[in-house]
Amino acid sequence: MATSWLNVCRALARQEFLQKKSVLWYTRWDLHRAAYCGKKLWFRKYFTERRRIHSTSARVVHHFRPLYLLVATGGGYAGYWEYRKFRQKDQDGIESTPLTADEWEVTLYKSIPTRLLSRAWGRINQVELPTWLRKPVYSLYIWTFGVNMKEAAVEDLHHYRNLSEFFSRKLKPQARPVCDNHCVISPADGKILHFGHVKNCEVEQVKGVTYSLESFLGPLSWKDDSHPSQNIPCTSFQDQLVTKEGNDLYHCVIYLAPGDYHCFHSPTDWKVYHRRHFPGSLLSVNPGIARWIKELFCYNERVVLSGEWKHGFFSLTAVGATNVGSIRIYFDRDLHTNSPRYSKGSYNDFSYVTSFRNEGIVMRKGEHLGEFNLGSTIVLIFEAPKDFAFSLKSGQKIRFGEALGSM
Repeated sequence: MATSWLNVCRALARQEFLQKKSVLWYTRWDLHRAAYCGKKLWFRKYFTERRRIHSTSARVVHHFRPLYLLVATGGGYAGYWEYRKFRQKDQDGIESTPLTADEWEVTLYKSIPTRLLSRAWGRINQVELPTWLRKPVYSLYIWTFGVNMKEAAVEDLHHYRNLSEFFSRKLKPQARPVCDNHCVISPADGKILHFGHVKNCEVEQVKGVTYSLESFLGPLSWKDDSHPSQNIPCTSFQDQLVTKEGNDLYHCVIYLAPGDYHCFHSPTDWKVYHRRHFPGSLLSVNPGIARWIKELFCYNERVVLSGEWKHGFFSLTAVGATNVGSIRIYFDRDLHTNSPRYSKGSYNDFSYVTSFRNEGIVMRKGEHLGEFNLGSTIVLIFEAPKDFAFSLKSGQKIRFGEALGSM
């Protein structure tokens, strides 16, 4: 009996030992298996991520658009340009000539379809806005560019059916008193970019950056028509413009910002004999661009009004700009600017001197002359006695009716 009981105890102990050994063996096997599976899963995850990277690169290449490259390169070029400007300003006390654009830079800039964009902008300006949308749209523009609507003849924003009417809004009569004590007044609201004598047939659009007087005005064929008997000996294009002995040639450049009053007026009492329209590019005339591109005004579309005042030759030129392809002259309904097609370097002449109108168009100082769709530039080139003096400073703000200078 004792022997059988001892055998049972041994059997139970053996069974328990075998169970513990089995559990230990299976545990070790599970650990090895788990390690192997983990390694396999790690490799699978690695190859999956690598495949994902390759597929992502393929998708990037597949969805690549040239616009991104254009934006990236344009941003880099703009940054480089700003760096050049900063480097120039950093030279304290050292006067240097402005860093103007190279020929390839001008060509690249002119390749932008600014005329097409300006025509599209002109059509948008003609779209009638819903009454509920007018105040938010115009208020945003007023806030952005600092427009003073208290000077407008109609202050109610709901009155302007489209952007074109808002841009060409008229002012209250007392908002711009015309100076009677000076012979030449500002034809528009704006900023004085440059003024002074015309020297060596070159005119400064900003300080240090010039353009050719002859390229800007074109040949003087109109002058022979208005004065067929006048034959003044001359040695240069500039001398041909000066009709009276002892006179000099002067110029003044006024930049109209988008927030300025967009109409322009007669700067003096004079007679307009001729209109010359130059189709051309519509590059920005912002002062920064004017410092960068030499002969900018000669590239852009412009309307040159030429004639005489009491001291001799007088001209007013309205220069177009980006989104300002439309230049309107009130007394000239035949003028059409920013046409889809034009010949490079061409111009269109029109004479206001006819058998029924021997004196041309007579303009009085302060009289309405024309308008832009948006901000742009007015260039005055005129003959005056040598004691004529400007009462201006470069960069100053000026308003229509204020004095430019006098004798």
